[in-house]
Amino acid sequence: MDETESSKPSLLERLSALLLREPEDREQLVQLLHSAYEHNLLDADALSMMEGVLQVSERQVREIMIPRAQMDVIDISQPPEQFIPFVIDAAHSRFPVIDGDKDNIIGILLAKDLLRYYAGEEFDVRDMLRPAVFVPEAKRLNVLLRDFRSNRNHIALVADEYGGVSGMVTIEDVLEQIVGDIEDEYDFDEDEDNIIPDGAGHYRVKADTEIADFNGVLGTEFSDEEYDTVGGLVLKAAGQLPKRGDHIHFGELTFTVLRADSRRLHSLLVERQKVEEDL
Repeated sequence: MDETESSKPSLLERLSALLLREPEDREQLVQLLHSAYEHNLLDADALSMMEGVLQVSERQVREIMIPRAQMDVIDISQPPEQFIPFVIDAAHSRFPVIDGDKDNIIGILLAKDLLRYYAGEEFDVRDMLRPAVFVPEAKRLNVLLRDFRSNRNHIALVADEYGGVSGMVTIEDVLEQIVGDIEDEYDFDEDEDNIIPDGAGHYRVKADTEIADFNGVLGTEFSDEEYDTVGGLVLKAAGQLPKRGDHIHFGELTFTVLRADSRRLHSLLVERQKVEEDL
């Protein structure tokens, strides 16, 4: 019995045997990883992450950045009582601060620093700003990730060839290319319902909510013959994968994308469209 067990190759030996077939290019490396998965040496999550790492080394910032038009920013000319409600509603941890327009970014404001305003301390937004970091559109994601880690920075503004701001990118955007969507404190709790009333007739909805459940809560009658989830409906209506901040009109509802990555939708804000009364 002992001899039989000792004659079986160990997990390390099996993996080594696969790795001895040295790949000559990226395609062969991917095939090798899939072979390891098929031989139960890697699970699906590990395979997906390894493929994500390979993709990160080839992709550029421009492919995953949040476009300029969809950037949530704060104007330094606004007093705190005006922009704080916007900060709460947007629910980000960091905001670029502009002086006049988005080509003139003067720094980054951390949402947590606004606690000083509520604490009654002397408060000047300019004193709270952290330096803004700029990167070119063509920068490789693996290089950007290394810079994020070494500089302990979490957000960068993306500059176009003319020196203007074309978008922004966060460390979370890069990591999501490897491990998929990363939930933060503002995402849905897995234990909560898929559909959460958000006041004033709005609903926060997970994109993977089944259409039947969605119909039951909002009183709609969307068909689930072609798609099973709300995200599928939105993709059909948009005709492509929409980005954060995009508005999609479907039936009597407007869907605003709250969270999405380069692969799929994650959460949506749903509201009924206002019907103009006949004059």
